[in-house]
Amino acid sequence: MAVIGGVSAPAAAARAAVVPARRARAEGAAGLSHLQLAGQRVVVSYPGLTPPGSLLAGIRNGQVAGVIFFGENIASETQVAGVIRQLRQAQARSPVKVPLLLMTDQEGGLVRRLPGQPAASEKQIGQSAHPVAAAAAAGTGAGRNLAAVGMNVNLAPVLDVYYETGNFDDQYQRSYSSDPAVVAECGRAFITALQQAGVAAAAKHFPGLGSAARNQDTDTGPVTVQVSLTRLRTFDEVPYRAAVDARVKLVMVSWAVYPALDARLPAGLSPVVIGQELRGRNGFTGVTITDALEAGALSAFGATGQRAVAAAGAGMDLILCSARDASQGEAATAALASALARGKLDPAAFNAAVKRVTALRAGLV
Repeated sequence: MAVIGGVSAPAAAARAAVVPARRARAEGAAGLSHLQLAGQRVVVSYPGLTPPGSLLAGIRNGQVAGVIFFGENIASETQVAGVIRQLRQAQARSPVKVPLLLMTDQEGGLVRRLPGQPAASEKQIGQSAHPVAAAAAAGTGAGRNLAAVGMNVNLAPVLDVYYETGNFDDQYQRSYSSDPAVVAECGRAFITALQQAGVAAAAKHFPGLGSAARNQDTDTGPVTVQVSLTRLRTFDEVPYRAAVDARVKLVMVSWAVYPALDARLPAGLSPVVIGQELRGRNGFTGVTITDALEAGALSAFGATGQRAVAAAGAGMDLILCSARDASQGEAATAALASALARGKLDPAAFNAAVKRVTALRAGLV
């Protein structure tokens, strides 16, 4: 594949095509229907190697903010670059004239959807002779790798500070260190390098899953993190403050329950965690994104639509529908639109979230 300045020729052409449109509509989402406004807050997924017609139609109709790619969607760099061109062509016909969010998890090590960089895991980077330099190189590698196929968001880095060897984060080497200072500096370096390469970073999983035991997985069931407020703020949250200082574009919020902050609700459904702790205390002004909406941790919080409305009402800007079923995204969008129309979601807060997402998209290609 031809590469121009670290970016494939198809991706470079796509970037050139969207810049004028991006400038034209960077101001917001005026004149959109409730369904279109709702779509600006939903990221969807699909099964297999070919996006379904319903997804392409949703994009053309201005009802999709972005698409997340998993391993099953990617046969090769050439194949996924072709899919992304198809998605961008659909977006070019949308009334929303800002780029789609095209994202994946390219953390490094075991968690990579594309072959290639970054090859090293976060733990390997943290244990290297020069961790900060290695993290910066990983961020650059990830950014160039994703940009070459046309992706513009990386759901990385993980900023959890692991507590015990072999626990939830450490078993897959997804944490830089058990030292919050090391995680903070490595995370800052990765984020800065990634975003300099033109790909937005998403720090995860606020306020931290580093204390979760090996079998405490929010994907499969409810998780409660029994950590004191002092410990959370002086240990687990330290890397997120560094990420905010590095102007990270997105923060993914955990689905675990943190009794020190909110004894009842998972973090991603908690106005206390999102509004007071992440935005208030830590000063984050960018885009918040949920973890997978189909997570087992949300089993007590209703079906897709109910979860989407609860997350949006709590302050999550983007709802991540990653069940590899395009209908999940459609259900989330329909529920958000209905809740907005019926006054169950505050219009001012809803529009503020859409504006944050639109500003993020306008700054990407």
